[in-house]
Amino acid sequence: MLTLAEIRQVPKVLLHDHLDGGLRPQTVLELARETGYRDLPAGNAEELALRLTEGASRGHLEIYLDAFRHTVGVMQTAEALSRVAQECAEDLAADGVVYAEVRFAPELHTEKGLTLDQVVQAVTDGFRKGSQGQPIRVYALLTAMRTAARSLEIAELAVRHRDSGVVGFDIAGAEAGWPPSRHLDAFQYVKRENFHITIHAGEGFGLPSIWEAVQWCGAERLGHGVRIVDDIEITDRGAVKLGRLATYIRDRRIPLEMCPTSNVQTGAAPSIAEHPLRLLRQLSFRVTVNTDNRLMSQVTLSSEFHRVAEEFGYGWADIEWLTVNAMKSAFIGFDDRLHLINTVIKPGFAIARAKSDAVVRSKFLYERTAVRPPQWFL
Repeated sequence: MLTLAEIRQVPKVLLHDHLDGGLRPQTVLELARETGYRDLPAGNAEELALRLTEGASRGHLEIYLDAFRHTVGVMQTAEALSRVAQECAEDLAADGVVYAEVRFAPELHTEKGLTLDQVVQAVTDGFRKGSQGQPIRVYALLTAMRTAARSLEIAELAVRHRDSGVVGFDIAGAEAGWPPSRHLDAFQYVKRENFHITIHAGEGFGLPSIWEAVQWCGAERLGHGVRIVDDIEITDRGAVKLGRLATYIRDRRIPLEMCPTSNVQTGAAPSIAEHPLRLLRQLSFRVTVNTDNRLMSQVTLSSEFHRVAEEFGYGWADIEWLTVNAMKSAFIGFDDRLHLINTVIKPGFAIARAKSDAVVRSKFLYERTAVRPPQWFL
C-alpha cells in the first residue's frame, strides 16, 4: 500500500481547485485584522478551521458553500489577493504539484473598489511570486457565478488576460435551477475567441446539467461530472451498458474533474467507497482527481490520492494514469503538456516505482537470509 509520504513525492497535476477555498486559517485571521473584516466565526486559527469546515459534513452543496463568505470577505484588496495566491502556489508546490489551474470569481472581490482587471492582476501576480524558484506552474481559471448576470463580462475578462496567466473560463455556484445555458452568450464568445471552457456540472444536479454544459455550451471539461454515472446501467450479472450521453462523454474523451472528498461532503456521492471514480476509471473515462477546496474539505491533492488508493487498492500505475489524464486535459498548449508528461511526470513516477521495487527486494532478501531459530526451539 502506498503511503501518504510516498504520494507527496511524485509529480501531480491539479485542474479543479478554488482559490477562496484553500486559504491558510492563520492567513484568514491576519487578513481580517488588516482589512477590517469583523464577521469571522472564531478568533484563533484552530477554531476557525473547525468552523469553516462544519458545513462540509452536512451533505448539501449550498450549506457547504456558506463558509466561503468569510474567505471571500477577507479577499477584497490587491494585497490580500496577491498574498492568498502566492501562498496557494507555495502550498501546492510543497505537496508535489507541478502543474495547477486554480479558479476564482473576480466579481466576488470588488466590494472595496477593485476593478475586475485589478483583481485578476493581483491574483496572477501572486501565482508568479509563489511559483518563483519552485518546480510548479500555476495558471488561473476565471469563474462567473451562475446565479448572477455578469458571465459575458467575465468571459471577456478571461480572454483579455489570456496572455498573462489566465487559461480558461468557468461558471460555478448553486446548480439546480441555474442551467449553464442561461449563460450561452458568454460561452459562445469564448468559443469564437478560440479559448477554453470548463463548467461545473453534474455535482448538485444530474444529467440535464451535463448535457447542456457539453452540447449547448461547448464544455471541454466537466467540473465534477459525478452524475454521469446516472447514464450507466449495470445488470445483475455485472454487464455494463452506457447511455447515449455517457457514451458521448467517454468517446470524446471529455475530462471529468472529480473531487472525491468534496463530492461526498456535498452529497454528490454517498461515500468514497461508492464514489463513481472507480467505475469510471475501469470504463476508461477521462477521469482526474482534484481537491476542490483544500481548507473547507481539509485535504491536499496527495491526501486525495492516498484516500482513493487505500479505498480502491490503487498502485503507482493507477495514480500515474490519473495524473497523465489531468496533464493531457490541461488548458496550456500541446507542446507544453507533452513536455511535462515526458520530462517531469513519467520520470518522477519511474523513480517512485524504482524505490518501491528496491524496498520490496530488500525485504524479500532479508526474509530469505534472516537467521531463524531451529524448529525444535519454536
